[in-house]
Amino acid sequence: MPWWRTNVAVETYKTLGIAAFFFLFMPTLLFQPFRIPSSSMEGTLEVGDYLFVSKFTYGYSQYSFPFFTPVAFAGRVMDRPAERGDVVVFRLPQDPTQDYIKRVVGIAGDRVQMIRGVLHVNGEPAKLEKIDDRIDVDEYGNEQRVERYYETLPGGVKHVVLDRIKDAQYDETDEFTVPPGHYFMMGDNRDNSNDSRVPYSGVGFVPEQNLVGRAEVVFFSHDGSAQLWEVWKWPFAIRYSRLLSGIG
Repeated sequence: MPWWRTNVAVETYKTLGIAAFFFLFMPTLLFQPFRIPSSSMEGTLEVGDYLFVSKFTYGYSQYSFPFFTPVAFAGRVMDRPAERGDVVVFRLPQDPTQDYIKRVVGIAGDRVQMIRGVLHVNGEPAKLEKIDDRIDVDEYGNEQRVERYYETLPGGVKHVVLDRIKDAQYDETDEFTVPPGHYFMMGDNRDNSNDSRVPYSGVGFVPEQNLVGRAEVVFFSHDGSAQLWEVWKWPFAIRYSRLLSGIG
């Protein structure tokens, strides 16, 4: 009998297959890297941040697999609900091939509304505390001051939000009631975020099945000033102060 058909060889192949599964595939079920491509979460996350997203936090759905879905199924297994204040990566309801990242501001049953630029949840305004302005510099060296606030959500989660434009389009909204099994998501850069305030052409309510995971830590960050081939610029493009910073 050829050696590759012996019981020893079969057991060896099984062992190698199991090892390959755990070392190559299992990590993708626990954590997933994610790059911040847009400014909608500025105040908390910057364009060029690279994050680790914990996928086990909310359990698993058909969108938990980064490259393929071996079995399409409804709902979640090992389900644990997201909480107000969590920063979450999710699949866009209108196009599940796209990943978005926003903050949960409303859970099932909540009434959410923006009034004069202030977030209201269940009729109560979120507490705002003014802090130092953010200073942005454009490509021509011109400075722009952006107002920043600490916002405290019901439950006590405190985070930074930006107010770039007074009387912006979505500073006034209707009152939204979050349906069962859904979440209301908003970006921390409130005047530059396509989120649940835009019900049809935007994000709308996000089904819990679409959650991918919770953003946990920034493991790398760069400011975009160095191209991949500009090796001599890399040390100056890295935002060292953001490395290994937690996300809250």
